[in-house]
Amino acid sequence: QVQLVESGGGLVQAGGSLTLSCAASAVNFPIMHMEWYRQDPGKRRELVATITSANNTKYADSVKGRFTISRDNVAKNTVYLQMSSLRPEDTSVFYCHAEGYRPTVDGGETYFESWGQGTQVTVSS
Repeated sequence: QVQLVESGGGLVQAGGSLTLSCAASAVNFPIMHMEWYRQDPGKRRELVATITSANNTKYADSVKGRFTISRDNVAKNTVYLQMSSLRPEDTSVFYCHAEGYRPTVDGGETYFESWGQGTQVTVSS
């Protein structure tokens, strides 16, 4: 089972910056996609940014130009979300998500997806 451990959330003033980290534990194979989502109470989880194993990235329109997603180039199983020019409306719980194919004992591979526990980001005005 791939476990994701997030860190880096907290309280910041509007206009400030934070960097979130998400590390996949006990993984010795490249993860296909790693993503950051955010969710407000009573609302659907929203995709914020995606990065593939080839370092291709996509962003939600609301964060383009302000957030940057990146991966650890060595292990490729740690993902970061650098957030700048933060706004009060960015306040949310941020979740890391990973999916891909992991090797099986019989030499095959099987699809997996995992979620982190969530980390709170609060932006004060």
